[in-house]
Amino acid sequence: MEERMIKVGITHGDINGIGYEVILKTFQDLRMTELCIPVIYGSSKVAAYHRKALDLPPVNLSIISHAADAGMNRLNIINCVEDEVKVELTQSTSIAGQAAYQALEAAVTDLKNGDIDALVTAPINKHNIQSEQFAFPGHTEYLEKSCGEGKKALMILMTENLRVALVTGHIPLSEVASQLTPERIVSKLQIFNQALKQDFSIIKPRIAVLALNPHAGDAGLIGNEEENIIKPAMAEAEKRGVMAFGPFPADGFFGSRMYEHFDGVLAMYHDQGLAPFKALAMDEGVNYTAGLPVIRTSPAHGTAYDIAGKNLASEESFRQAVYAAIDIYRNRKRYKEATAHPLRKQYFDKGADNEKLDLTKDEEDSI
Repeated sequence: MEERMIKVGITHGDINGIGYEVILKTFQDLRMTELCIPVIYGSSKVAAYHRKALDLPPVNLSIISHAADAGMNRLNIINCVEDEVKVELTQSTSIAGQAAYQALEAAVTDLKNGDIDALVTAPINKHNIQSEQFAFPGHTEYLEKSCGEGKKALMILMTENLRVALVTGHIPLSEVASQLTPERIVSKLQIFNQALKQDFSIIKPRIAVLALNPHAGDAGLIGNEEENIIKPAMAEAEKRGVMAFGPFPADGFFGSRMYEHFDGVLAMYHDQGLAPFKALAMDEGVNYTAGLPVIRTSPAHGTAYDIAGKNLASEESFRQAVYAAIDIYRNRKRYKEATAHPLRKQYFDKGADNEKLDLTKDEEDSI
């Protein structure tokens, strides 16, 4: 039976940045529409403005009213913002923030309703999007609240061979140590472990855990979070089936390329994990929101106002975000099918189980 085409929703992000540039450049390659049915949530007029400003080749944009109307082998777009929305390239404006939110809200509504299978978000400006409707540090927290169904999100920055997750995300550095608890680290390790199995088809994931302090605290000389918080959390996670290793000093870990020996890396705070990740893989890196019932990816870069409108932006990270969304959707589907009807337990432990089953001595010996 032929697998149906995956429908990928795409939000246009900040209209004054490079969002439309990387979207249009990605789908200039007609092979992309052979992999999925793309549905842009944004503005056809703004898309046309960017195409003309960048002097890009024409793209066949099909304006639709609902995701259900999206057609194959073409780039579909749903108009979510006012026709006369003003584009001011390189500038952060409240109009751009409102347009970004309107597209995001429409796409997430369709995502929750099952009208699209996965979501890829172009970059937003975390400041100008703030409003009564959007009071979150970023996409991750918004999606956890609107789509999480009580589950916690985990930010993962990923390439094909490197996956970095964070214990703490968009919080001030001064608050990181106080936010680290054994319970929080155990929770993140469990979510990460499940995502590696379910979303990346890794049967027995190996997760490296980074230390908080330089030199992993030097046995308490530089800090005691490793001994009092991180190591106990790793021990508890191991009891729950997680293979965690470390804690490793972050500088030596990345400098010696130790990450190549692990399926995932758990960093304690944002820049500890993302600074080396972006130095290693900025062009093709993808931001993935794991742990939620829905699938969302985005490019690893931001709005890049400094090069907006100059036709200098690389679409590689955005293209990889589309690929990742498709792969994760397929991996989840396969994982669900493989684990839907697990085999019944075929053995008994002698002792308590036997008493419950009221086995005779002869029956017990025959097992």
